[in-house]
Parts: sequence; C-alpha cells; structure tokens
Amino acid sequence: MGKAKKLKPSQMGAKKSLEEDIAAGQSVKAKNRNKVRSRDEEDDEYVDAGLSKKILSAVREQQREMENEFVPTPVEAIAQKKKVKLDISDDDNSDSEEETAEPPDTFYEDLEINEDDEKAMELFMSANPAPRRTLADIIMEKITEKHTELDTHFTDAGSLQLQDLDPRVKQMYEGVKEVLQKYRSGKIPKAFKLVPKLRNWEQILYITDPPTWSAAAMYQSTRIFASNLKEKMAQRFYNLVLLPRIRDDLAEYKRLNFHLYQAVKKSLYKPGAFMKGFLLPLLESGNCTLREAIIIGSIVAKNSIPILHSSAAILKIAEMDYTGANSIFLRIFFDKKYALPYRVVDAVVFHFLRFERDTRELPVLWHQAFLTFVQRYKADISSEQRDALLNLLKKQNHPTITNEIRRELQHAKCRDAETEQPKMDFV
Repeated sequence: MGKAKKLKPSQMGAKKSLEEDIAAGQSVKAKNRNKVRSRDEEDDEYVDAGLSKKILSAVREQQREMENEFVPTPVEAIAQKKKVKLDISDDDNSDSEEETAEPPDTFYEDLEINEDDEKAMELFMSANPAPRRTLADIIMEKITEKHTELDTHFTDAGSLQLQDLDPRVKQMYEGVKEVLQKYRSGKIPKAFKLVPKLRNWEQILYITDPPTWSAAAMYQSTRIFASNLKEKMAQRFYNLVLLPRIRDDLAEYKRLNFHLYQAVKKSLYKPGAFMKGFLLPLLESGNCTLREAIIIGSIVAKNSIPILHSSAAILKIAEMDYTGANSIFLRIFFDKKYALPYRVVDAVVFHFLRFERDTRELPVLWHQAFLTFVQRYKADISSEQRDALLNLLKKQNHPTITNEIRRELQHAKCRDAETEQPKMDFV
C-alpha cells in the first residue's frame, strides 16, 4: 500500500465526523485540476517566429536547387499536364476508356544511321520487291470485280466481304473519320468500337480512311482491333493498315512517332498475327531498310514473345531470300535464348551454309548473327554441322568476328557427342 498523502492546510476544510469521512471515502470524486505549463516546457514544444522564418527559407532554397537539377523529359513533362477529354456525342459517360496524355510533337527512336551501313544493306535488297498492298487497294479490287451470288453467300471468314450500306451508316462513319483525323486524346466514338464486331469491318474501316488518321488514333484503333478481332482478322488489320502506316511514317520523317511505336508494341498482344501480318511481310517485301529493322527489332527485343511463335518466325526467316534485315531479326531472336527445337536449329545452320559459294562480300550483320548463333546454340548442332560451319569460315571471313566464331565451334560439345562413362572394375 502507498503512503497516505498529507493534506495542505489550504485543502483542509471544516472538521467532519468519522461517519462523514467514511461515507466520502466510498465514492470517487472527479478532480478538476488544470495543468499549468511552465515557460521552459513551452519553449521546448514551440518555435519562435524568427526561427520558423529561417527554416522555411532554407527549405524553399533547397527545393529550388532540386528543381534546377531535375529536368523532365518531354514525355514526363507532358504526362504531368492535365489530361484533355474530347466531347463526343456518340459516347456516354459510363463507358470507361483509357485516356492518353497530349501526344508529344517529337518522334520516338531518333536514330543516327551510318550511310555506309545503309548502302551495304541496299546491296542485299531484292531487285524486284513485292508490291505493297493497302486496305484501299484491296477494297477497290473487290469493288471492280463482278460478284456472283455464290461469292456473296459462301465466303471465307478471313476474306473481304462487301455489303450494300445504308446512306445513314456511311454518313455516320464519315463523321467518325473526321474525329479520327483530329484525335489527340480522350474517348473514341462508340460507333468505331463496333467495327471489329461487323462482318464487313474492312469495308467500314475503308470509309474512315485509315491513312489520314492521327498517330494517336492509330494507337487506339490498334488497341481495339487487337483485343476484339480473331487472330486471322487481326493479321489482316496489321498487314493492310498498321504496316503501311509505319513504313510511310519512317520513310517521311526518318523516325517513328511515339504513338505509332506504342501501336506496334500493342500489336504484340496477338503474337501470331504480328508475325504473319507484320514482321514476315516486312521481311518478305525485300526492301526493308536498316532504320525499319532497327526500330521494329527494338520492339521485338524488349517484349516477351512465346517460344512457339518465335520458333516459327525464325524458321520462316531462315528459309526466305536473304536481305540484311534478316540477320538483324535472327540475332534478336537468338539473344532471347529460347530452347529451340532441332528442326529450327537445322534450318538456321542450312541458312548460313547457303553462303558458302556466295561471291558477294557479306555485311557485318551476317557475321554478327552467325557469332550469336554459335554462342547460344553450339551445343544443339551435330558434329557434321559443326565441321561444315568451320569449312564455311574459310570462304566467308571477317577480320575480327571469324576468329571468335571458330573458337566457339572448336570448343563446342555437339548434341551427338558420346559421353564417356568411367569404367567399372569387377573383382
């Protein structure tokens, strides 16, 4: 038990009887005590006005120094701006659409290409490149053709289908065309979102005139079509709309718009359609430039692609007619370090062996792709293939790269090499 506290004389009242003291001790009285802070305690908790002013001025000075050191990039600066919405009557407020910031006026992937490298690439371009076909070309061909009743009712799901359009529908999508030509950010007209669900979606798309779309509209349309079209139909969109726009933009500006770069990246959402409708047609055209190969290749290198689609692409690239761009994409796929099937590895070996009797001076890109292949897959080739590749180095030589390739092949442990097992002594 604690000690009993002594009462001060000021706290002692009139004398009470013993009975009153006992009754008062059985109940708890609320203390009405106000704590008085001393002057020292107030000085510890609060800062005077003069010191506060000095602290705030120091903080502001430090903030200004930090702002001067950090200079945001154009994309970061634009992302900090307030997002702008387009008021489109065809769309309602309940429809949630991904909004983009104001697109930059600069172009993405501004590359400096060596003229000597471009000339070396041109030497291996096809003399008769495949003609480029756009959606407008195919639509005009279909319009000029005479359709039979059988053609109109029984057509392939992936083929182009034309129907008689109501004038009001045509007028509506002509209005959508005007929106897409000036589109910067915000919501897309709801009528345009319905296009992938239509059987004659290519015919409707032709009315909107895709070559005149803004770069931001091309990105949004790629998002919509990649998400809602089947792979075969998405392949046609990539081949007839996206690929021509990308090549035209690179040919005109020598660099790729940021939104178009994002559109190509978004098209990888369907890797099979991307390979068949974008990448392989680009290489099969025979006139893929070094700039196109580097920029498109950077997108392929930075994004994950399933091994099945990548293996099929490597197989097709190895078997097609050679251009300098083929070596760039082969090297990019090799650097992904896939566990390739032996059939694909064999096709790549035969791809390089084709140049044993080629009298042309092969570009450095070819030797670099060759070196990357033997570094990644030297254990997957056979002994016979290794000897053939070593013999190839005697015909196709590079001052610095060939020695590295030879060293890799000589130290390779081939897939058909027998593993030596220690002998067991029997007593």
